[in-house]
Amino acid sequence: MKTLIIAEHDNKNCKAATLSTIAAAAAIGNPINVLVAGHLCESVSAQLTSVAGIARVLVADSEHYQHQLPEDLAPLIVANKSDYSHILAPATTGGKNLMPRVAALLDVQAISDIQAVISPDTFERPIYAGNVIATVQSADAVKVLTVRATAFDPVATEGGSATIETLTAQPASGLSSFVKEALAQSDRPELTAANVVVSGGRGLANGENFELLYALADKLNGAVGASRAAVDAGFVPNDMQVGQTGKIVAPDLYIAVGISGAIQHLAGMKESKIIVAINKDEDAPIFQVADYGLVADLFDVVPELTTKLG
Repeated sequence: MKTLIIAEHDNKNCKAATLSTIAAAAAIGNPINVLVAGHLCESVSAQLTSVAGIARVLVADSEHYQHQLPEDLAPLIVANKSDYSHILAPATTGGKNLMPRVAALLDVQAISDIQAVISPDTFERPIYAGNVIATVQSADAVKVLTVRATAFDPVATEGGSATIETLTAQPASGLSSFVKEALAQSDRPELTAANVVVSGGRGLANGENFELLYALADKLNGAVGASRAAVDAGFVPNDMQVGQTGKIVAPDLYIAVGISGAIQHLAGMKESKIIVAINKDEDAPIFQVADYGLVADLFDVVPELTTKLG
């Protein structure tokens, strides 16, 4: 049997989370095929042919796949499932939206957010906001999985020689339609792909004070995130939220500023390689996971740090 990966892309470029999902699939051990469903997405399939570890790139190109709506993608996946014992997608917003529908159509369970492959039928996934790691074994004929991208190093983008196979598009479901997409424009790297993330919490006191973090992030070529408390308080939009109900990040450097360290937030960032915490409360839980902690007033040390970085 084989493993099928659902590529996440914007019809021009493959998203990094797909490369991490391929790494997870490699641990399963089956030959790997990748499905690219989109519209005018030749560049995506071309990129994937050179990715290490892929046998075939399956391409379904049709206008109704342009925005990869799960109501249209799921029937396509199910119609081409016969060769596959495993179907994987990144545990992103798109993957979390798609894979339960695929599992339901196949009448199997969906196993979400795996962070380790023990064997082809056994996986580890976090529960209780990452405080417990569950080992899950599935007896289903087809394992439908979403993969926590930060738990797997992405595979190399060179060294492969996959072939391309064109699939017949399924009819549009008509169950949903794309209305619009509103993206925040920024010169900073995308939050989940940044090597450096500077996040702020309720300690910033208001949205205007996040300018301190933007200035620091610009010095480090980093992205800016926020805790759920800061988002709930209206300081910043919710697409900046890092945590169990926000975005999962694992940068080389994570700087938590004015963040107490609630379990919900830790679940989204504790896999960062180096964690720096700045908080004037020395008992803040964030210091329990931090590699470096600074007990100080953020309004003093963040501008000073930004200045010293030149």
